[in-house]
Amino acid sequence: MRVLFCIAAAKWARRIRARGRSRAGAILCAAAVIGLGLTWAVSATAQFTDAAGFSFSESPPAFPRLYKMYQMREVPGPNLENSAELAQAARGGTLQLSLAELLKAVIENNLALAAARYNLSMAETDLLRARSGQAPRGTAGAPIPAGLFAGAIGAGLNEGGFQGGPRGPGGEGVSGNARIVQISPRGSYDPRLNMNFSIDTETSPLNSTRVSGVATPTSHTTAFQMFYSQAFPTGTSFSLNWNIQRGSTTELNQRFNPSFSGRLNFAINQRLMNGFGYSVTKRFERVAENNSRLSREAFRQQAILALTNAQNLYWDLVAAREQVRAAEQTLMVAERLRDENAKQSEIGTLAPLDVIAAEAEVAARRRDLIAAQTNEQLREVQLKSVMSKSLDSDLGSARIETTDNLPDPQDADIPSQDEAQETAMRNRPEIHRAEGGIVNQQIVTQFTKNNLKPSLNVFAQYVGASRFGDLGGAFGQIGRFEFPEYAFGITLTIPLLNRSAQADDVRAKLELRQSETELQRTRNLIRLEVRNALIGVMQARAQAEAARKALDLSRQTLDAERRKLQAGISIPYNVIQMQRDFEQAQSAEVAARANYAKARVALDQVTGVTLERHGIPLDNAINGRS
Repeated sequence: MRVLFCIAAAKWARRIRARGRSRAGAILCAAAVIGLGLTWAVSATAQFTDAAGFSFSESPPAFPRLYKMYQMREVPGPNLENSAELAQAARGGTLQLSLAELLKAVIENNLALAAARYNLSMAETDLLRARSGQAPRGTAGAPIPAGLFAGAIGAGLNEGGFQGGPRGPGGEGVSGNARIVQISPRGSYDPRLNMNFSIDTETSPLNSTRVSGVATPTSHTTAFQMFYSQAFPTGTSFSLNWNIQRGSTTELNQRFNPSFSGRLNFAINQRLMNGFGYSVTKRFERVAENNSRLSREAFRQQAILALTNAQNLYWDLVAAREQVRAAEQTLMVAERLRDENAKQSEIGTLAPLDVIAAEAEVAARRRDLIAAQTNEQLREVQLKSVMSKSLDSDLGSARIETTDNLPDPQDADIPSQDEAQETAMRNRPEIHRAEGGIVNQQIVTQFTKNNLKPSLNVFAQYVGASRFGDLGGAFGQIGRFEFPEYAFGITLTIPLLNRSAQADDVRAKLELRQSETELQRTRNLIRLEVRNALIGVMQARAQAEAARKALDLSRQTLDAERRKLQAGISIPYNVIQMQRDFEQAQSAEVAARANYAKARVALDQVTGVTLERHGIPLDNAINGRS
């Protein structure tokens, strides 16, 4: 691409020379074409992924389809349908669901995660915006430090205003009078091209005809102006202003009528103190790049939270299902005792009051079963809500059959405290986000330190002018540099007292120290959470073991009391009481095992290994697949 543009430039230069133009004019035209070609070629080599790939950190290539830079980019609408796999699994009326399948469904369908993924794309747009020299906007998981805008709240890089026209200030006019030339920084990292075309007719009443030869001269002016400006991370900025105008008048004493006048103005500015260095000029891009990483950590934190919540709901559903089974068994035992008591009452070996007591026990156990079934349905709906995007007819009516049982306590489930602490310090997203916040604050302190310096700029300017009776002659005068103007100089700005910059610098350092303190506080809180989670796992394991032992003893006591009743050495009330104790022991054992399972989930959460524990790479979670 670059070679083609260079060949075209050389051919154009030869044509200009063949037509009698100067060597300087040919070189100028060729350089302009080559510069434009290089700009296009560089833009064309930039990597770009279209909207379908969800990459917004690069802009469309500028060549050859220039209109792409000004078109609205497509952003796919949200997919609010459940994944095909989940929809297919729910069509049979029964959804067989393991814990691994649940986590896969959560990654693919959870709406909270789907919403959090947009923050990653927003972070990409911040990177694209920062590369243009403008301030990023930040996301919910990665804010922008306020200190980056010290001295210009809400602004990006300074953009010098466009001051054009044949007789504009700053050395842009042709005059014999002494004057001061000053070229300020202008432009942004994205080049800017301004063009203006105008046609003007003016009739003026005069009080004298000595100069014009007529009392009411009429002037016709057609003008075209083009202004190009760009800044670079080196602190350099330049502008190129070119204009041409054709004028005709009814005045009599004109040298050329019509006349063509042109002007070429090239100005360059370099910052040497305040505003110099990548620590200043690339501060927005560096923060945007860092925030892109922080957005991933924020999403990982959101994913850990969603998966933790889903696992807890899964174990709650498993426990609710076991409570239903226990309630059904207890009801069956109560009904059997009621029937036996009724038979004995009929033959006169048992008082009618014992039959009524057995009936009351059946009613109480049926009440408990209904409550357990209701709780199971509620847990099922809650689980469906976190693993789906919509509760359609198939999923809404499907019954979930959990295939994983409540885990039994294992010694290997409890790591040592040092191991757990080290794992948490290495994996917790909150620590990575806090460390990234410190990096952002360090970028701010470098910027505010630079702002303490005076502003020293060096600049240079070249102006070529022309006036001729035809357009070709006017171009030729500019190309031959017949009417040149050169200027160079320095601009030094010294803010006396400099209190604003001092305040910004001190505040940036205070915010940095505050972030460092917050990081230590975060570490301390995480250490405390790890200790509490380890204690929780150990207590839950002990409670589960004790509850299982209590259940075994309660079962043995109930069996013994039944044998006594059959032998006639006990009464039905004692059996009913033992049944109630056994039911409570069953409920306590199920609850203890569920608490143990959830304690293990909590330990994975506080050590930051939830995704790794279940073999889910972060990139897969970001892309919505497990």
